[in-house]
Amino acid sequence: MTRILAILFSCLAGASAFAADDNAALLAKHAELREALEGGNAFGSPVYLASQEGSNSISGEVYAVVRKPFAQAMPALEKPAAWCEILFLHLNTKYCRASSGAGAGAPAVLDVAIGKKYDQRIEDAYRMSLAFAVSARSPDYMRATMSAAEGPLSTHDYRIVFEAAPLDGERTFIHFTYAYGFGLPSRIAAQAYLSTVGSRKVGFTVAGRQPDGTPRYIGGMRGVVERNTMRYYLAIESYLGALGAPREQRLEKSLRDWFTATERFPRQLRELGQAEYMDMKRREHQRQS
Repeated sequence: MTRILAILFSCLAGASAFAADDNAALLAKHAELREALEGGNAFGSPVYLASQEGSNSISGEVYAVVRKPFAQAMPALEKPAAWCEILFLHLNTKYCRASSGAGAGAPAVLDVAIGKKYDQRIEDAYRMSLAFAVSARSPDYMRATMSAAEGPLSTHDYRIVFEAAPLDGERTFIHFTYAYGFGLPSRIAAQAYLSTVGSRKVGFTVAGRQPDGTPRYIGGMRGVVERNTMRYYLAIESYLGALGAPREQRLEKSLRDWFTATERFPRQLRELGQAEYMDMKRREHQRQS
């Protein structure tokens, strides 16, 4: 028994050391980005967004300071059901249900249906399963991961990572990453989209200046992933902002807050009017309930 306890304490100490290293790395990133976060950036709030495109993969990430105490926010975000509520705010999420994994020690699973940006039958949406796990947790650090091997149109290796650390008693520094790989069918579909309805859509990264001096924003696949990464970040922000409301009012508040937040960036994020978005999401929520 003494040997077992010694091994257990050794493992716990190792986990705490890793969490401490992760906390230090995240806070070092905050120090590195302090000027971009606190200066007059294009977002009008302490947010930093970046994207990367490889030969067969794409990723976007957001660093942000949220005005929510770490001790209050993180217990909620450790729960897979909370992430279903977050993902559901996105236009393309038609359904999300969290369930425990099959077997002892198995990760929880988010059963998600991904579809169009407008009202759609659930049967016509793409179903995918995201494995959910809290991969690190300490009094001053938390990391949750969601992953799926396959997605729509030969996309694959989906990976969503969320990490957070407290800055002080009122603010939390968060890092959100959204990434996936793509194959030939998804590349062809993306090219068709970007040459038609998506041809005028842009992301947030400034790639240059127009002749009149206005920003020329990044387009293409980086534009796509930047828009979706921002939508997911705004969903996290809206979910956290609704935590103080009575339980029965949180859905309506988070929906309104998410839509209002996206309207700060109409060039990139506007797709539907508020009434159309709210009505669609109410019907989707009633359907999954």
